[in-house]
Amino acid sequence: MESLRELYRVGVGPSSSHTMGPRMAAEKFLETHPDSCQYRVTLYESLAATGKGHLTDWAVLSVLNESRTEILWKAEERMPEHPNGMLFEALDENGSVTGSWKVYSVGGGAIREEGAGRVNANPVYDLSLIGSIMDHCQDKGITYWEYAEQCEGPELWDFLREIWKVMEESLERGLDAEGVLPGSIGLRRQAKSYYRRTRHAGPDMQLTGMTTAYALAVSEENAAGGVIVTAPTCGSCGIVPATLKYLKELYDLNENDLIRALATAGVFGNVIKTNASISGAEVGCQGEVGSACAMASAAATQLMGGTLRQIEYAAEMGLEHHLGLTCDPVDGLVQIPCIERNACAATRALARAQMSILSDGTHRIPFDEVVSVMKETGHDLPSLYRETSSGGLAKAYNARSKGK
Repeated sequence: MESLRELYRVGVGPSSSHTMGPRMAAEKFLETHPDSCQYRVTLYESLAATGKGHLTDWAVLSVLNESRTEILWKAEERMPEHPNGMLFEALDENGSVTGSWKVYSVGGGAIREEGAGRVNANPVYDLSLIGSIMDHCQDKGITYWEYAEQCEGPELWDFLREIWKVMEESLERGLDAEGVLPGSIGLRRQAKSYYRRTRHAGPDMQLTGMTTAYALAVSEENAAGGVIVTAPTCGSCGIVPATLKYLKELYDLNENDLIRALATAGVFGNVIKTNASISGAEVGCQGEVGSACAMASAAATQLMGGTLRQIEYAAEMGLEHHLGLTCDPVDGLVQIPCIERNACAATRALARAQMSILSDGTHRIPFDEVVSVMKETGHDLPSLYRETSSGGLAKAYNARSKGK
């Protein structure tokens, strides 16, 4: 598996696969063809279907000169390796192609050149299944976060301190912001009002209210194009920080507690990314919100004092109970149902952690099998339920808005 640096990425919303990935691809293509007279960028499948709502064109044109760049949208043309395909072409003064590059935005801000396969270019972790990692940790008497340090070195902690800093800053900005989010549907920010109402509510409302406010805050920042951390994607960026922020305040946790929890969450997210997918375009929202819920469930269980087995059980439940979750963003925006899903998954992560702590961690279906099922389920989903905005809630909203 790759480093956690490839999982937790600081970037600008609203979409890691539709905004961050294409921008990175454009930067790399510009490096190799800096003096071209013109550029042509073709976007395929999911990138074309929801690219305008996800600001894919803005991401590309912010790198390549807008006056010299043509963007073509081919939502109906299927790609062989991933639904988020891009073709970059450099043109001379006569319009002849002088260079081309086909690349895929595979989720979480990562890109992969055509033909490269799924092989990790820079493997850091020697194990890639939670079962094997858990056996190793039990044999050595270490925790998941100590295994992460074993593989990545002590410099991991400086990186995760910066990651937590950015997460917390995005949360605080989101709690303070008001107004309507950019885009066609006029969705108003809700985090600040949830936070205020929860502070005046009784103790029985604190877990749901605070966790919801925190998740909304980060997700709304993402939808507004703010700086966030992929955890593991932009569309699911509110779940892990909301869960950790709530537990930080509940248990008066210190920074070391939080970054160790981030390491554990990262190990579970990395296993999903390696063996299945975190791309909504490839496997639906189960790969984004489901993966983030598993990560947050693992982190929360560790912070509550859970064992290796209890942590694995919580993560398994966090992913298992999102199986089949579709990706159907209304009008191609990372807003409905994405923002509320972050809040629901954050509260679910805490509930799964509590449920696991109450058990002895014994269960029948291991985490790795759920990851495999998630991958299979995602590939079996029709494309209209995988980030194309052509089915599900997006279809219902479009029909209603047109008066049908």
